Amino acid sequence: MAKSQQTFNKSEKEKKRLKKREEKRKKMAARKAEAKENGKKGIQFAYVDHNGNLTDTPPDPSQKVAYEIENIEISIPKTLEGEKEEVDPVRKGKVSFFDSSKGFGFIIDAENNEKYFTHVSGIIDTIVENDKVSFELEMGKKGMNAVKVTLIKE
Repeated sequence: MAKSQQTFNKSEKEKKRLKKREEKRKKMAARKAEAKENGKKGIQFAYVDHNGNLTDTPPDPSQKVAYEIENIEISIPKTLEGEKEEVDPVRKGKVSFFDSSKGFGFIIDAENNEKYFTHVSGIIDTIVENDKVSFELEMGKKGMNAVKVTLIKE
């Protein structure tokens, strides 16, 4: 003889589904009855007044403000001439440490005394400690790295 496919868990889930469906029908009927009593039909409207606030009454047309299309800017403002100097990407500094066997080192910037990591892949000329070099900065995994490192001949 085969067992029934209907388990206790399945029957409980079915009861819950039927109960939820019945509650939904009751709520819908209550909303319909309330709408008939109050006389409200359809969707309620929300308006935006001249200050950007939501209201239930239409805005006053006399307070409407007109804007020129040419005055609307949707970009980064252009800088004025002489307002900002162009920054030279090439910096100068001094090699504070370099290990040629491991292929990395550190360069101290001459302007702000910041220490930047450099790797042998970003070095153009052969460098050693205390050499004066020029370099550019590039964002690396752990911060700014010195790349395009070239030796300054004195």
